[in-house]
Amino acid sequence: MKRWFILLCAAALLWVVSRPQDTQPTAAPVSLTAPCVALTFDDGPRADTTGRLLEGLASRGAKATFFVIGEQISGNEELLLRMAEDGHQIGSHTYSHIRLQGAAESTVIEEVGKTEVLLTELLGEGDYWLRPPYGLVDDNTYRLVDTPMIYWSLDPEDWKVLDTDTVVERILEKVDNGDIILLHDFYPTSVDAALQVVDALQRQGYQFVTVRELFERFGTDPQPGVLYADATHPRSW
Repeated sequence: MKRWFILLCAAALLWVVSRPQDTQPTAAPVSLTAPCVALTFDDGPRADTTGRLLEGLASRGAKATFFVIGEQISGNEELLLRMAEDGHQIGSHTYSHIRLQGAAESTVIEEVGKTEVLLTELLGEGDYWLRPPYGLVDDNTYRLVDTPMIYWSLDPEDWKVLDTDTVVERILEKVDNGDIILLHDFYPTSVDAALQVVDALQRQGYQFVTVRELFERFGTDPQPGVLYADATHPRSW
């Protein structure tokens, strides 16, 4: 009887030691006093670049906000579902990336509404904040949009330079607590830059949160139809 008991214990110990370990990254503990920024990504989703970005953010325990184009949703539904599952914020960048400034009232309603419908059908009811293409709005936009609108406080012009090192340098030179950083997950160089920035700033104690979480940290209650440049300052033209 004792011999069988010893063998059973040995087998149990061997199973514990040899079983596959959980490699899922553990998110860093949330600190309400640590500096934090919001990485935001426009123009996606795109299968190869957005997928790689999501993998990189997950392995680093970093959150981001994705302002997606409605035309890009079809065929990339799994990416959006993963964004939501990983705790990222998802917003609208209109349906076809049209300039809302100067657009007809019907165009504004259609461009914003079509993307909201697609997101709701896929992800469920939610408050899908808007990033106006080019950051351009007018009185018509302010009046018609019924969600907060998000501008940015730091723009490295990643879409223009298409150079990883330059984008990283521009961000690290100017970044400050509470920044909303504009990037585009449509470009491989931007994905590389974003992950390098996360690594560098995490070493400095920064945390990466969604725009919604950033506002909560700074005690800002975002209002519908208001354009915000960062966590505390509405932007007007």
